[in-house]
Amino acid sequence: MTGIEVVSRQQVELIEVTREVRQAIRDSGIRSGLAVVFAAHTTAAVTINENADPDVVRDLTMELNKIVPFQDDYRHGEGNSAAHIKSSLVGASETLIVENGEPLLGTWQGVYFCEFDGPRRRKLLVQVIGA
Repeated sequence: MTGIEVVSRQQVELIEVTREVRQAIRDSGIRSGLAVVFAAHTTAAVTINENADPDVVRDLTMELNKIVPFQDDYRHGEGNSAAHIKSSLVGASETLIVENGEPLLGTWQGVYFCEFDGPRRRKLLVQVIGA
């Protein structure tokens, strides 16, 4: 298993980690199998989406903030309920198919760490399992 450090600079931010995930897969030495990418945090998530146009990330962030506003009538004492809700909506992990030591991603796809309670220093876990 590989841990990737992710440092966010904003409260809500999608950070592309495709390069780091590719490197973790290569470092595993496994040529064919699956890679599980997991955010081990209750206020963060992982997603796969377009990485060619930065407006996609902007739009995703904007809409998530509309759907789940930072302040509402939440009762959680830490004041970060919106981050917990966004994490559950997006999901804590993604599974990638690995072939020839590389993740199979579409032409415009990238892997993103989703920060919903930043800025913070986080850890993203990658476990590669051979076929």
